[in-house]
Amino acid sequence: MLIHPNLDPVAIHLGPLAVRWYGLMYLVAFIAAIVVGRLRLRLPHVAAQGWTAKDIDDMLFYGVLGTILGGRIGYVLFYKASWYFAHPLDVFKVWEGGMSFHGGFLGVTLAMALFAWQRKRTWLQVTDFVAPMVPTGLAAGRLGNFINGELWGRVTDPTSPWAMLFPSAANEDAGWMAAHPDLTSRWHLADVYAHYHMLPRHPSQLYEIALEGVALFLVLWFFTRKPRPVGAASAVFLIGYGLARFTVEFAREPDDFLGLLALGLSMGQWLSLPMVIAGVLMLLWAYRRGRRQPAVGAN
Repeated sequence: MLIHPNLDPVAIHLGPLAVRWYGLMYLVAFIAAIVVGRLRLRLPHVAAQGWTAKDIDDMLFYGVLGTILGGRIGYVLFYKASWYFAHPLDVFKVWEGGMSFHGGFLGVTLAMALFAWQRKRTWLQVTDFVAPMVPTGLAAGRLGNFINGELWGRVTDPTSPWAMLFPSAANEDAGWMAAHPDLTSRWHLADVYAHYHMLPRHPSQLYEIALEGVALFLVLWFFTRKPRPVGAASAVFLIGYGLARFTVEFAREPDDFLGLLALGLSMGQWLSLPMVIAGVLMLLWAYRRGRRQPAVGAN
């Protein structure tokens, strides 16, 4: 079995100040978005639409605000609304963690709408341009989760080549054994726990890096290298992310304060389903509209 390295979440100690790995991953995410955006400017059909490096820099400013505000508000509303309504000041304790991708996605969506209005472009032109810039940022965020040893996966068969022991999950492992006696017996987990005082879990953060990050980036990068109808790139992002997240959630441990919801699905899966449905409808709309109008490129 693999063992999580259990790294110090603080990357750099500067006296009373501490630079955390997760914060550095946000920086990496935004730098990667700039790099991908500027590479896209080299594509003739993108450059012909008038996009500039300054647009990317300004867009990043809007994106940062949307990500942080939307991610925090989304976590508060989607995951722990009752707690934060009872403890409203805790909303501002961002150092304690708590960000939602789906909330961040909505925040960025609104931020891009504001950017589009200011630049006198359509909203879909902006989101089409942004779509291939997002997966590298998602990968960086999930790497931060892995370094922190958080958002680990569900318990799995210890003979699996991907099974990993997470020291940060040790406090929950004993309770898991008591709640799942059938699996504990089938996978001989009592012996594993007696030896390691931990249980083997899926390294779901790495699965998310592979699917939401690498695979989705490659799909979007090659899809947008040619002119596409307006809205098509945005639709492919919605479908790709929604399917990737929905799939990974089967291996990711659901939030302990929520557990599994209706039909045995997690909150992440229920939030991803509307993205897939919206993406499919948008893709059909984009290509039907594109047949009536000339393709304007991968915005």
